[in-house]
Amino acid sequence: MNTTKIINANLINEGDIKRADILIEGTFISRIDTDLSSVTTDNTYDAQGKYLFPGLIDDQVHFREPGLTHKATIYSEAKAAVAGGITSFMEMPNTVPNTLTQDLLQDKYDTAAQHSLANYSFYMGVSNDNLEEVLRTNTQEVCGLKVFMGSSTGNMLVDNEQTLRNVFAQSPMLVATHCEDEATIRANIQYFREKYGEEVPIKCHPDIRSEEACYKSSSLAVSLAQEFGTRLHVLHISTAKELSLFSNDIPLEEKHVTAEACLHHLWFNNQAYEEKGTLIKWNPAVKTAQDQAAILAAVLDNTIDVLATDHAPHTLAEKQQTYFKAPSGGPLVQHNLVALLEMYHQEKITLEKIVEKACHHPAQLFEVDRRGFIREGYYADLVLVNLNHPWTVQTDNILYQCGWSPFEGTTFQAQVTHTFVSGHCAYANGQFDESQQGLRLQFKRKTT
Repeated sequence: MNTTKIINANLINEGDIKRADILIEGTFISRIDTDLSSVTTDNTYDAQGKYLFPGLIDDQVHFREPGLTHKATIYSEAKAAVAGGITSFMEMPNTVPNTLTQDLLQDKYDTAAQHSLANYSFYMGVSNDNLEEVLRTNTQEVCGLKVFMGSSTGNMLVDNEQTLRNVFAQSPMLVATHCEDEATIRANIQYFREKYGEEVPIKCHPDIRSEEACYKSSSLAVSLAQEFGTRLHVLHISTAKELSLFSNDIPLEEKHVTAEACLHHLWFNNQAYEEKGTLIKWNPAVKTAQDQAAILAAVLDNTIDVLATDHAPHTLAEKQQTYFKAPSGGPLVQHNLVALLEMYHQEKITLEKIVEKACHHPAQLFEVDRRGFIREGYYADLVLVNLNHPWTVQTDNILYQCGWSPFEGTTFQAQVTHTFVSGHCAYANGQFDESQQGLRLQFKRKTT
């Protein structure tokens, strides 16, 4: 069994920062102590002056395989994620074909087992007519069900009211929703087409995919979850108004309805469209500075439960098209943690809160088995960070297959130096060790 120790680390875990040494045996953390210098191991990493984070768990990514591999692959994006400190991901079903059967879901797991450097899980997709397949999903081995209550890339829109009611009534597990009301969006599109024709300015995107569209759909999802007692997780909150639907007066483990914020809604607001254009075209749209500030406040006060990326790459040529032709989404996994740490340097968020929202809470919310914390007996998913090593995002250091980033030209103060995935040092100082793949996430859920 391979043994590794990390010494002299500033360990960030469970609301505390302390100096500690970590002993890893095989895939697990076997010991956490103040001094393990006398313990002999195969590998030793001196973390003097660095900070040790639990590996981030990203509950929303789009890695594009199968069917859209000109944009990205599980192999390419998992590597970028690991370089960014994300050790586990949960990937969405709007690939080609859509992941709407158990066989197609298994195909993704088979691909990841061969090619993913990070740990992995995949959502089962819901459509208007696959409820029987959905109900066959293994609750211990699949992160959740994904319902698009507004069309997005891949068009898996579930717009049949009875289907929605059936899913919420019968779901054996967590339901994650993309909430934008389709009828509202279509009416807004018609209005702006009449005004501008096909040359709608990108600045109109948050007016087309509007606050009203988001709130109408999110409030429907929450009302259905309350009616049926469904475990609901609302993805990528983009408006201040939606925050009224969620609570912070009970602990996370008691919540039946939870919410996620994504990096781009924290980093950008509608003033950035002038500079970034369609590169920051996302669904739901980046909205106002007031929305941006409210989302951050909700992260800090626990109204919003987790931080994620919604990593969704497209080629640069695709993104540089006109408003209606440019697809929504952008690549984020490589730069998520360093961007959050930039917000720490700006005194907007603490290191402990970043770890809580990007590591601990995703593990608790999805009931992931032995990940998301630095604890003895847990998987050794760990990230070493130098908080004071400035570097600039440039084309030659972008790892996404699509080759671009909305952060290009941005200088970050922090740098990920090492990432351990299930005990394996998969990334160290810009170099990858691909001799071991990540593991399939398991979930410890009560069976009904």
